Amino acid sequence: MSEDEQKKNARHKQAMQKQKARVDAHIAAADTERGVAILLTGNGKGKSSSAFGMVIRALGYGQKVGVIQFIKGAQLSGEELYLKNACPQVTLYQMGTGFTWNTQDRAGDIREAEKTWAEAIKMLTDARYDLVVLDELTYMLAYKYLDEQQVLDAIVQRPPEQSVVVTGRGGGSALQAMMDTVSEVKDVKHAFKAGIKARKGVDF
Repeated sequence: MSEDEQKKNARHKQAMQKQKARVDAHIAAADTERGVAILLTGNGKGKSSSAFGMVIRALGYGQKVGVIQFIKGAQLSGEELYLKNACPQVTLYQMGTGFTWNTQDRAGDIREAEKTWAEAIKMLTDARYDLVVLDELTYMLAYKYLDEQQVLDAIVQRPPEQSVVVTGRGGGSALQAMMDTVSEVKDVKHAFKAGIKARKGVDF
């Protein structure tokens, strides 16, 4: 090994030692044990996909999972098919009306949103659920189909060990402020805008 390579390796080791010290310090400082509230927002693709990744992760530990899907449900999706066929231990409830721009029925959508929220409340007050996913909930707040304060209170007052994941664009500043983790998925480029059809197994 050349002297130059030895110096590069030594600098790399020193940098990684500093990095490890920083990571270890953060781990040591995180001493609170409780469920977390996560918001996956932004105009990019992948919010629900990320949430379902956490569903699979929780199932790997044998945890009990509940999934509530707002907006979606009129058309079969890959996640719905998989959970219903392969994961009977997951409780899945879908609003079932499809996208609001397709129904064009505000009163009907509000009724279905309230009905679906009633199912969400059952999960958010049941300590047996380790993880609850509220997929596309933000739209229900943006369209004022659900009472924002009621939603925020339910998330805050859930069982201490329960984690909750909320997905959807926006959601409002109050929701963002109370969540433990907020990740924004940015739309840099999307195949659909180039005229490429949505792909089974990728987009739905």
